[in-house]
Amino acid sequence: MSDAPVVIVGAGLAGYTLARELRKLAPDLPITLVTADSGALYSKPMLSNALAQGHAPAALVQGTPADQAAKLAIEVRGQCRVQAIRRAEKVLDTEAGPIPYGRLVLALGARPRGLAIPGGERALSVNHLDDYARFRERLAPAAHVCILGAGLVGCEFANDLAASGHRVTLVEPDVVPLARMLPAPLSDRLRQGLAAAGVDWRCGAAAVAIEAVGAGYGVFLTDGTSVQADLVLAATGLEPETDLARAAGLAVGRGIVADRRLATCDPDIFALGDCVEVAGHVLLYVLPLMQQARTLAANLAGAATDLQLAAMPVAVKTPACPLVVCPPPAAGQGAWQAERDDAAGASYHFRDAAGALLGFALAGDACGQRRQLAGQVPAVLA
Repeated sequence: MSDAPVVIVGAGLAGYTLARELRKLAPDLPITLVTADSGALYSKPMLSNALAQGHAPAALVQGTPADQAAKLAIEVRGQCRVQAIRRAEKVLDTEAGPIPYGRLVLALGARPRGLAIPGGERALSVNHLDDYARFRERLAPAAHVCILGAGLVGCEFANDLAASGHRVTLVEPDVVPLARMLPAPLSDRLRQGLAAAGVDWRCGAAAVAIEAVGAGYGVFLTDGTSVQADLVLAATGLEPETDLARAAGLAVGRGIVADRRLATCDPDIFALGDCVEVAGHVLLYVLPLMQQARTLAANLAGAATDLQLAAMPVAVKTPACPLVVCPPPAAGQGAWQAERDDAAGASYHFRDAAGALLGFALAGDACGQRRQLAGQVPAVLA
């Protein structure tokens, strides 16, 4: 095992989890974590349901940079934005000066997709704790929030805001929410559950412009209608952060391309988390990230290990309609079948022509079946 310093770029869940797992395996290995933000440890998934639980942004911090540096015996360089990677010299150029590395790990996360419409810059997005703090600062009591996009994040924020006494209008270009993940009956069940919680739906329409109107905003839609709101929140999806890797000449597809040992085309540079693409998969969820961190830690510590990913169901944090979904493969051939659908819950299975289970979606009290069913679904990477 090399004792050359490992430098991790990114202080999100991926970066800190890797540092923790690597420290277990290599007690004396120098590790430096570099991040453009403060370096505070927090759980990003908690941002979309913190309001109803009464958590202020500061309360979401699970550890200060100093705490983590001491706990993990690492160096944390916060407020230190990386500008470039000089691969030949094995040096990071940063706003605080050059940082040499022995091996480099990119844990850059994902960024919100741009809202390419007139006035799109007026919409807020929440992708990290600082974003969330700004959102909460501008969120007045009983404010009307127009959310653009009814994916996982949009639906979770809609539920959280409505449960906290805010008026919510949810704009979704598709005719139902989470149409790519759920069978139609469960998409409709989610829509009805959020509507009962107070969410006003505008399905089948997209925003074409955002204008300042008085102290708020006018959101103009493709169906000719408009929404007047106090705040606009863009939840139109995420894309892996690849600019730094691309500028350094690393292979980039949908994400930073890495093999099953999380190595890029440069043998001294690795990637994990939301920014990485492995065997064609880009998985913007917590459980794959945790397994990637354990695998990469083993490789950095000298134990050659290939990434393996079992089926990993996703819990949708919408108490108005609790859901668990394990989507079938994008190219999976088959159809959704209702195993059960009643007032208390629902269970839908996606099966191929031979009857093999490729995915499932659960609602209500059926969510308790997640572990049993997950064991029957083929692994993402075996």
